[in-house]
Amino acid sequence: MPQVNLTVNGKNVSADVEARTLLVELLREKLGLTGTHVGCDTSQCGACVVHVDGVSAKSCTMLALQADGTKVTTIEGLAAADGTLHPMQEMFREHHALQCGFCTPGMVMSAIDLVNSHPNGLSEQEIRHGLEGNLCRCTGYHNIVKAIAAAWGLMHGKTKMAAE
Repeated sequence: MPQVNLTVNGKNVSADVEARTLLVELLREKLGLTGTHVGCDTSQCGACVVHVDGVSAKSCTMLALQADGTKVTTIEGLAAADGTLHPMQEMFREHHALQCGFCTPGMVMSAIDLVNSHPNGLSEQEIRHGLEGNLCRCTGYHNIVKAIAAAWGLMHGKTKMAAE
């Protein structure tokens, strides 16, 4: 069996995997990181989003071998060692941007990448467009959009988004 070597949430990991093993399977089944969810297996829902080398990726359609040599961050890797939440996680909590929580890990990971890739601000329309690959059946997205807008300021050290 081929071996994959990667850094997951700051820790070096090596695992023997079948060539057909998906990244989400490696994370959930071999590494026990069950915060990354499998919702559709077709890259439609976004529940499986993780960061690969700092960019969001749907782990249900990425082979584990494709991640060889990369740095992968999952929802479990966002909070600080002392338990302090990432600003996006904190804003999701503060703005009640979750209900059942199934989509939340993927939504948070996608939102962080969205905010990081827009240092000059995001309009509500840009946030909604940026979330098109993440489905939520519970919230209606209103509070998710509010949470992302609030997190933008925290993540960029500003009180208001420039696009507002």
